[in-house]
Amino acid sequence: MCNFIKFAQRNTENMERIILYLRTPAKSGEIKVRLRLTEGREVALFHKTGIKATAADLAKFDIDGRLKQRVSVYNYELARSLEEEIRYMHEAYANMKEKGLDMTSDIFEKEIADLKNPKQAERKAAGMTLLQRFERFIDDSFRDGIICELRYKHYRAVLTKLHRYLTINGMSQMAPAEFTEENILNFRLFIFDEYKYVDKYPKLYKECNERNKPKQRLNLNTVTTHLKKLQTFFNELESRDEIIKSPFRKIGTERKKAVMRTMFDEPYFLYSAELQKVLNTKVSEDLQEVKDAFLLQCALGCRIGDFQSLSMENVAVSPEGIAYIHYLPDKTRDGQETNIEVQTPLVRFALEIVKRTKFNFPITKYPCGQSGYNAKIKTLLRVCKIDRKVPIYDDTIKDNTYKAIHDIASSKLCRKTHVDIMNKVQVNMYAAGLHKEGSGAVTRYTKLELKDRFALMCTAFGQPSYKADQNLKIRKA
Repeated sequence: MCNFIKFAQRNTENMERIILYLRTPAKSGEIKVRLRLTEGREVALFHKTGIKATAADLAKFDIDGRLKQRVSVYNYELARSLEEEIRYMHEAYANMKEKGLDMTSDIFEKEIADLKNPKQAERKAAGMTLLQRFERFIDDSFRDGIICELRYKHYRAVLTKLHRYLTINGMSQMAPAEFTEENILNFRLFIFDEYKYVDKYPKLYKECNERNKPKQRLNLNTVTTHLKKLQTFFNELESRDEIIKSPFRKIGTERKKAVMRTMFDEPYFLYSAELQKVLNTKVSEDLQEVKDAFLLQCALGCRIGDFQSLSMENVAVSPEGIAYIHYLPDKTRDGQETNIEVQTPLVRFALEIVKRTKFNFPITKYPCGQSGYNAKIKTLLRVCKIDRKVPIYDDTIKDNTYKAIHDIASSKLCRKTHVDIMNKVQVNMYAAGLHKEGSGAVTRYTKLELKDRFALMCTAFGQPSYKADQNLKIRKA
């Protein structure tokens, strides 16, 4: 059986207790001294002091850390060292509670080490931390036009997650060169299941509005997208010789493939007949705005960010009387070599929605949440009885599950539907066999003009052709 020598001290202000915890059968020779801090049943933190002492010396101390009565000969250096270690433990534990850190022995040891070596901690803090350098990278990239405003927001979201991960693990002062491949793997797991930390660390999420708090496990593609942004940052540091080698390049080839992989479901979209069903279904007044926005976005095929920013200033009429919208896509705006706008003709039902609503869709300003645009789209399709089942990959069971399209619909469905409907009315340019797939000559020989695309869209969406004047009034075709 092991002998346990316990040496306890209580903090007068708090309820934690520190115990000299020695698990050893030895009665002679040197013993490695470990201390354990406990508070209730929830906290048990171990600290390796580095102190070595004999069992005979330790036996002269009683449970409250004082010398036993009538002991006059004792190891003075041992008594001093134990008192110092216990003082550091109380201070480190108080810091952990104040910072809201995870109560693990590894973090406990790091806090103690910083207290013991304040100059080293100051030197580490004097240089730019990983979080500070990542933030500078993001701001510089946005300033220099490398990333657009939307991607800037996405990078900031990754920065916020990284901040929470490092803080919870007691690594908020970590330097860029200290971030390892193991940190990448742990950060990946944190992103997947961050929703588990919200209640445990409320201080870290108090500035996060309820709509943006993690509530469920993220999907594989979203996690991989976050990691790729972090990888871009480390590639930049490596190219600038700020670090010797990116931690992403230290991950083995096969493991990196697994960590950075993406998986796309079989594409799903509304069939033309289903879109017509939505168009012809009468809905309640509170769903009319969602119906108008959804149908118009399907007709335009633009991303939700671009759709939100459209106004009547984006509407024009060609000399042929074709009403269309024109805009620079936000996602690619800063990365384009030219300022060529997207021009999308308005089919008849889309034109009528534009004239009636003037692009005033307050619901689209809040895509997420239980009462947001995406949730309302699901309700709309349920009311319209669009219940066809489509396969969705479930990462937890590693297999497809089948869900009604109205249960998984979002604003992304609009773009997918537009692309599919338009694709099915175009003749494949390579079908005649005159050129191989992807030949640049094909795109040089011809170009779809606005009037050609308008004719295709009218056919694709089953809408009559029209001519409009500059006030968007319909004239005879």
